[in-house]
Amino acid sequence: MSAPARGPGRQGRAGRGPSRPGVLAAARTTLHQWLERPLTSLHLVLAVFGLLTALGLVMVLSASAVSSYAAGGSSYGVFFRQAVFALIGLALFWLGLRVPPRKLRAASPWLLAGCLVLLVLVLVPGLGAVVNGSRSWFRVAGLSLQPSELTKIALALWGAHVLVRHRPHPRTWRAALMPLLPVSLAVLGLVLAQPDLGTTISLMIIVFALLWFACAPLGLMAFIVSSGVVASVVLGIVATYRQSRITAFLNPEAADPLGPAYQARQALYSLADGGLFGAGLGQGRAKWDYLPNADNDFIFAIIGEELGFVGAAAVIALFATLAYVGLRIAVRSADPWIRVVASTLTVWLVAQACINIGYVVGLLPVTGIPLPLVSSGGTSLALALLSGGLLANFARHEPEAARVLRAHGQGRLARALRLPEPEVASRPTPRTGPRGGGR
Repeated sequence: MSAPARGPGRQGRAGRGPSRPGVLAAARTTLHQWLERPLTSLHLVLAVFGLLTALGLVMVLSASAVSSYAAGGSSYGVFFRQAVFALIGLALFWLGLRVPPRKLRAASPWLLAGCLVLLVLVLVPGLGAVVNGSRSWFRVAGLSLQPSELTKIALALWGAHVLVRHRPHPRTWRAALMPLLPVSLAVLGLVLAQPDLGTTISLMIIVFALLWFACAPLGLMAFIVSSGVVASVVLGIVATYRQSRITAFLNPEAADPLGPAYQARQALYSLADGGLFGAGLGQGRAKWDYLPNADNDFIFAIIGEELGFVGAAAVIALFATLAYVGLRIAVRSADPWIRVVASTLTVWLVAQACINIGYVVGLLPVTGIPLPLVSSGGTSLALALLSGGLLANFARHEPEAARVLRAHGQGRLARALRLPEPEVASRPTPRTGPRGGGR
């Protein structure tokens, strides 16, 4: 008897469908093609900021319902205020999306000057309101406004403006630091006088990012990093409550569980209770006065408790996507000012998220920095949305995106929002340095 033929069997197995490596290769090709589309950056910005804002509103409602009811008899008090600032933020998003970048750059010195005036006025008793021990707020028509949040954006816009004048990059310390250093020190001093260490750290991150993406000398960057570390340690020691937080972080076993270590420990309990899929939206227990500031500084713990590891990982993935798209916009932009501003705003938002998540999960000492777009805090939400509008604006001004929008039209939504046609610029000059500039 002859041996049975094997050819048809092989063909049958092959006919079941493409192999797994083939499917993965096709998926990679599809993803690559989508990422190469001219308007992908704009779509990613809209998606990330929209999802984070929507998630933030839902989680603020869940985390604040108990404390709002106890304080005013309504579970929606904090949520309504957050929703009002979300609407204000959408208006600011539209404004940031609509103003041409060249006009933003021209207005940046005046914007920063106005912020400096507000930072001085907020320190005046009777004008500035004290909240949680810091005179950082103006109260207007029942709403609290924090000028230091706007100062972050103003400093990024103006700092990039003064640094890109030294193209291709500032070769000397003097070119990099003048006039950025004295103005930054003035801003930091006014914020420290409030006092507000969390905002001070955010401003220091912005200054560092400005110099880094403007390709300041590496020796200067090393000096700034070491100086920032020393300053942070000193600021953490001089105030008793900050020192107790740092001590509790370094030695949690010996810390008072009902004192400085209370919030950090309760946050870990909340995350542990969440498990893989969480207790369910609105079903968390920590917000029943077990975790202070559950809707603000520690809202990530509530996310982990109610939405589980999956929900917490989704939040981290959204901020990772924000980091990618922000730096993508910077790399693909032709205007050096846009490159520095987009990179700086991205680093600020993502670094602030990393710090917040870091101290919630116990990797950093508690600093009181909110989670952008998610934590309760009206001014923070509104100004984070303004940053998103600026990034979307810069995405529309990528050379390929601008050409497509001008050649094929902007669509009904863009016309309804009265968005001007983006200005077409040439592609960015190839750059060889490790940070986008040759040395």
